[in-house]
Amino acid sequence: MTWLSLVRTGLWRKPTRTVLTTLSLTVAFVLFMLLRALTAAFTGGTSVPGVQRLLVDAKYAMTDNLPLAAVQSVREMPGVAGATQMSWFGGYYQDPAHAFAKAPVDQTQYFRVFPELVIADDVLARFQASRRAVVVPVAMADEYGWRTGDLIPIVGDIWPKSDGSWDWEFEVAGTYEVPPGSVLQPWFLLRYDYFNESVAGWARNEVGWVVARLDDGVDPKVVVDAIDGRFENSSDPTRSLSEDEWSRQFANQLGDIGLIATLILGAVFFTMLLLTANVAALAFRERVPELAVMKALGFKDGTAAVVVLAEALALCLMGVVGGVAIGFGLEMPLNAQLAPVVGRFQMSWLDAGLAVAIAGGLGLAIGLPPAAAAKRLSIVRALREIS
Repeated sequence: MTWLSLVRTGLWRKPTRTVLTTLSLTVAFVLFMLLRALTAAFTGGTSVPGVQRLLVDAKYAMTDNLPLAAVQSVREMPGVAGATQMSWFGGYYQDPAHAFAKAPVDQTQYFRVFPELVIADDVLARFQASRRAVVVPVAMADEYGWRTGDLIPIVGDIWPKSDGSWDWEFEVAGTYEVPPGSVLQPWFLLRYDYFNESVAGWARNEVGWVVARLDDGVDPKVVVDAIDGRFENSSDPTRSLSEDEWSRQFANQLGDIGLIATLILGAVFFTMLLLTANVAALAFRERVPELAVMKALGFKDGTAAVVVLAEALALCLMGVVGGVAIGFGLEMPLNAQLAPVVGRFQMSWLDAGLAVAIAGGLGLAIGLPPAAAAKRLSIVRALREIS
């Protein structure tokens, strides 16, 4: 009988218990991969576009608006290549369940500020020619079946029109594409000039925030200081941050994501250690007679110990392989949903290696005590227990 067959036989002598324990470990390692990826997304390094774009909003509350004049002031700052205003439009399409990100923007500046976005020249020309025009992401157009020229009714829930109505209507000028792997939000983009002339009077000439793209080679800190200094003593002081820094600060408002993830994983794996150790101890007690027979047949003490330890390691290995595989399988669909919120959601092979190392440590922790007991096992005493 080979070592592999001994380990396999020991593992599957109680198939239900083995399957349930493996599934528990698999779920734990799926959670490990997801939380590690989420932590990396919130705290990851900066990207070049994210550093070369600044987000300028109200200093004291992100829900406060800035005056429209602030956009031109930012645009005229040395080192700024272009700037566009944005505001959260809100509302929904046909049904409250069909809510998606919508923003009024400067139709001449937006795609200069975000050059990664791919838009055809004729689509951009139509967007700039018609005041009611909107451009939408390809995926959004496909989801709702929109085509160029379609009229899209949006029911507002933040901004009423000047006539008191909440019903907005836009015409699709075409689509643009968000590059694969991009962390940019796929916005439903409408023109700010149309929004500003149609909205209720109390909401006119205000913007939610300004996004500025910097000239190549410009130190972002210099521009940040210049912008915030320009508005420091005004009635609308600003807070300017790079896109990446803004995302990190927004995440920090939720709490220390890294610490939260670590505490969750610590609790999960401590629980798994207790659970799996209990299973290993139970399996060892049930196998005492078998181990005694093995020794009586000539197997050495070390051999019995290694078999018991190998079973524990194999159990943890099955769990980690399943967990890592499922984690990587979830990467693409989760990235599509979470990238606009947390940045690129990506599984790491380094995290996969760490998961394997943790599984190895877990296997040793739960396997060494019964392995040591198997090595010390007295044949006479064990066989007496059988009788």
